[in-house]
Amino acid sequence: MNWFMAFLHHLIAFVLVATLMNEWLLIRKPITIERARSLINTDRIYGISAMLLLVIGGLRLFYFEKGSDYYFHSAPFITKLVLFALAGVLSIYPTVTFQRWQPLLAQQQAPVINGKNLRFLQRIITFELICVAGILLGAAIAAKGVGYIS
Repeated sequence: MNWFMAFLHHLIAFVLVATLMNEWLLIRKPITIERARSLINTDRIYGISAMLLLVIGGLRLFYFEKGSDYYFHSAPFITKLVLFALAGVLSIYPTVTFQRWQPLLAQQQAPVINGKNLRFLQRIITFELICVAGILLGAAIAAKGVGYIS
C-alpha cells in the first residue's frame, strides 16, 4: 500500500504543478472571457489538488512510510510544510480575485484588471511556483535523510 500512496501523492503533486504553471501562463496574456473562465477552472483544480495533496500527504505521514516522529525531526520536511502553508496563503488572493469575476462572466463580460493589480497577481503566482520548487527540493532532501534533527 505504501507504493500506491506514494504514487497518488506524486500524481497529485504533478497535477498541482501543472495547474499552477497553467495559471502562471494564463495570467500573462490579456484577460478575455475565455481566459478568465480558464483561470477560474484551473484555480479550482489547483485548490482541489492542494487539498488532496495535504490529505494524502497526511496519511503517508501518520500511517505509511517512516512515521511522524521521523518526519517531524527533519528540517527539510518542516521547511516543506512551511512552504506549503505559505503557498496556500498566497493562493487566497488570486482565488478571491478570480471568484469576483464570476458575475461579470455570467453577463458575458470580460473582467477589467488594472496593470498594478495584474502585476501583483503575476508576482503572487510566481512566488507560489517558487514555494512549490522549494517543496520539491525539501522533499528530495528529506527523502535522503539530510537535515535530521535528533
